[in-house]
Amino acid sequence: MTELDEAKWLPAEVDRATPSVARIYDYLLGGAHNLAADRAVADRLSAIQPQVAQVARRNRAFLRRAVRFMLDAGVRQFLDLGSGIPTVGNVHEVAQNVDPSARVVYVDYEPVAVTHSRLLLADNPHADVVQADVTQPDAVLGSEAVGSLLDLTQPVGLLAVALGHYLPPEADVPAVFATYRHALAPGSHLALTHLTNDFAVLADPRVAETMRSTQDHIYPRTRAEVLALFDGFTLVEPGLTTSANWRPDRLGTVVDPHDDGLYAGVGILT
Repeated sequence: MTELDEAKWLPAEVDRATPSVARIYDYLLGGAHNLAADRAVADRLSAIQPQVAQVARRNRAFLRRAVRFMLDAGVRQFLDLGSGIPTVGNVHEVAQNVDPSARVVYVDYEPVAVTHSRLLLADNPHADVVQADVTQPDAVLGSEAVGSLLDLTQPVGLLAVALGHYLPPEADVPAVFATYRHALAPGSHLALTHLTNDFAVLADPRVAETMRSTQDHIYPRTRAEVLALFDGFTLVEPGLTTSANWRPDRLGTVVDPHDDGLYAGVGILT
């Protein structure tokens, strides 16, 4: 991609030399909104663990299945935290394919993710993006986009897919999730995936070391720590599992958790 091409979607204030998790993820998924610094980190991660791109694709597939599950349950509005750079199978695409009036608010702090989301959603009256830090839920929930598009007295699909492991312990992550939960109506759903060292595929310490070269470090959590993020929600079957093993499209398909790397689950607020 040339610098001229990048000028169409890259905000002027972006530091091209500092890799971004959102753009690394975009590259692993086959997207085009990434820079040389991002691709270099992704290639180093792939050299350490060749399955890293597969982990990213499985995570994205979980997102789509979770949104469809919520739609089947009657949910028609979604708040996507740490949404990243739009790519194939965005939440609004999945939701509005079922119900064109479904409403979606994306939240991210990464400038490229927000800029490209605004371009993508310019003609979509039922979807918007908020540039904000998800660890400040009052700012997110009080934003104009949330106020105009989401009715918090009705069920909301709260998405925190591949988000939690970028939130540092000092952010008091369980309290952050609890603040969002307290703002939601009964019948709301929470879907999340979270990196863990409980499984072998991403437990190599070189993965975390490589990510320290980006603007986002990673903080893997144990099964008990991830379960705590569902406090107040009732997990649906199959409970907390891994991204590939949560209600796979092909019945009977089982992926070894050690080849997956991400805890995954969906809970309902009762």
